[in-house]
This record gives sequence, structure tokens and C-alpha cells, in this order.
Amino acid sequence: MNELRTVAKEFIQLCYRELGKSREEIELRHQEIEKSIEHTGTYKHTAEELTYGAKLAWRNSNRCIGRLFWEQLTVIDKRNIENEEEMLAALIDHIIYATNEGRIRPTITIFPQKEKNQAFRIWNHQLIRYAGYDSEKGIVGDPHSAAFTKECIQLGWKPKYGMYDVLPIVVQINNQTPKWREVPHELVKEIEIEHPEFSEFRDLNLKWYGVPIISEMKLEIGGIEYSAAPFNGWYMGTEIGARNLADIERYNVLPQVAELLELNTKTNATLWKDRALVELNAAVLYSYKKTGVSIVDHHTAAKQFKRFEEIEADQKREVTGDWTWLIPPISPASTHIFHSSYDNKIKKPNYFYQKAPY
Repeated sequence: MNELRTVAKEFIQLCYRELGKSREEIELRHQEIEKSIEHTGTYKHTAEELTYGAKLAWRNSNRCIGRLFWEQLTVIDKRNIENEEEMLAALIDHIIYATNEGRIRPTITIFPQKEKNQAFRIWNHQLIRYAGYDSEKGIVGDPHSAAFTKECIQLGWKPKYGMYDVLPIVVQINNQTPKWREVPHELVKEIEIEHPEFSEFRDLNLKWYGVPIISEMKLEIGGIEYSAAPFNGWYMGTEIGARNLADIERYNVLPQVAELLELNTKTNATLWKDRALVELNAAVLYSYKKTGVSIVDHHTAAKQFKRFEEIEADQKREVTGDWTWLIPPISPASTHIFHSSYDNKIKKPNYFYQKAPY
């Protein structure tokens, strides 16, 4: 409990100081938290503390290049949720609100805090994600989802065995039986990938979803853990075009793109992978913008991160970062980030990975 007191005090001082609170208000809140920890072993955040804490966690996220917009995060407080049905309904609401018909809103939904005999969990890596099925010819769909897809099938979900089948949302409270629900098809904003110059791109039948809602991580604020707190921004194009669709252990479409572009794939010296990668990423950006779905290219994202660094410097705050994640997966040397260095120390509040519940 002493550690909780210390961490809580540090958070309240930081939070209240940045919110412009008086010393008297800070001291009064410290006393309230002390009494709560003394009598219950824990404490609960006010709505204001929860909201600002979640925003600070984004500001402190070392792997995120999009932190310029941390103050724009919409925080949805669902700490009053009591059962799985309410939880599933709140997650569907998150998808609707965040998608916003393509004008994506950075959003987090926060469920009850983790306590000794209470833990709310979301089994999904992201609320919207494609299934991956084992077959004699390898994985059909997204290999990243293969293990979770098996779990969904065991829970009663009916597989469709397609390349882009949206998985159900699976939630669990404490050690109770997990509950799942399909995401209504009309709520999933999907983008068919086409190229502004090569009409044949449509023949590849590539697509991706609009909103990346991370749902497997926990949020920690002032020593309190929220084990279910899904959050989203919008995609940087390379996350789709250079990773999800291009990685060998994911959809691995670069050979198909190269064939379509009639590139010489017999030797690496032709740089066919690089050329295919650039055109695939150009297609992703073009398709999202044509469909009216928020997305950012990696050069613009790097400039936005530069602005974030400048603002933080003005506020006398150190910018921490994980360089290996901040550099984009294509043309990293063309950004200032490649030529910079960052301390990867962890500041709190923050988001943390947690062991999968299955």
C-alpha cells in the first residue's frame, strides 16, 4: 500500500499542477486518497483525473508517433459497467463513435479498475481484426489472428474461412465464462484498396478496416490498473501497406503486387520489393482518402511528431521514445526521427501489455 500511496501522490501532483489546481486542492485530494487506501486498500479516480490520466498515458506512449493529438482524446467513462452484455454494448458504441463515418475520432473507453477479486478483460488484440484459419496450404486470412480465431471457434463462433472475416468481440469478467458478440457488418468501415494509376490493383481484392482500436493493453494511472481500456487513433498508412498487408508473416502480398507491376523478381538487385512496397503504400493512402477515411502518411506523421517535440520542449518536458518503433518502416532516413535519439524510459500514466487471458 505504501507503493500505491507514493504513485498516487506523484500522479495527483502532476495532474493537478497541469490542470492549474491550487496547493490546497492538491493537499485535500491527497488526504482523501490516503483515507481511502487506509480503509479499502485502494482508491478511485474522479472523472477529471481519469480523463486527464488517459490523455497523459497517450502523451507518454514511447512507441506512438501520433502524440501531437494527445489532448484531443475523447475519454468514455464506463466504470459503472456490471456485466458482459453491458460491456459488449459499450464496445459496439466505441466502434460507432470512433468511426464517425470515416472522420475518425481518437477515443478510449475505460471499464472498471482491476481489484483483488475483479478484472474486466477483452480477449481481442483489436476490436476489429480479421480471422486467420489453419489450412493444408497455410493460413487463410491473417496469420496474426490464428490462435485467437481458434479460441473464437471453440466458444461457438461460426467460421467463414474467408480472407477478411471480422472476428467477434470476446469479453470476460473475473473467471466467468467469456461472452462474445459479432460486430454488425454495417458498423465496420472497410476500404477496398485500389491504385490511382494501376487499375489492375483492384484484381488483387485487397482491403482493410478503417479504425485500429487496440484492446489488449491495460491502462495504468496513479497505481490503478484498468485491464480493459480499448483506445484508438487513426492509421498511419505504413501500418497497413508496409506491415499488415506486406509482412511475410502477415498477408504477404508483395509478390502479387510485383507480378501485377511486371517487376523482375528473380534478383533482389532490381529492388522489386521496394518498388512494390511504395506502390502498395501509395494505393492504401489513395484508397482511404478516396473513401473519406482518416489516415496519415509517414512523412506528415513525422512532421507532426516534430511539432509535438517542439511543444514539449517549450513546456520543459522531456520527450521519451522507442526509436525502433517511431521510425516508419519505409524510407525512415527521410524523416528527422531517423537522425534523432530518444530515452526509452517509461513514464506513467501509460499503456502496458498484459498476458493474454486465453
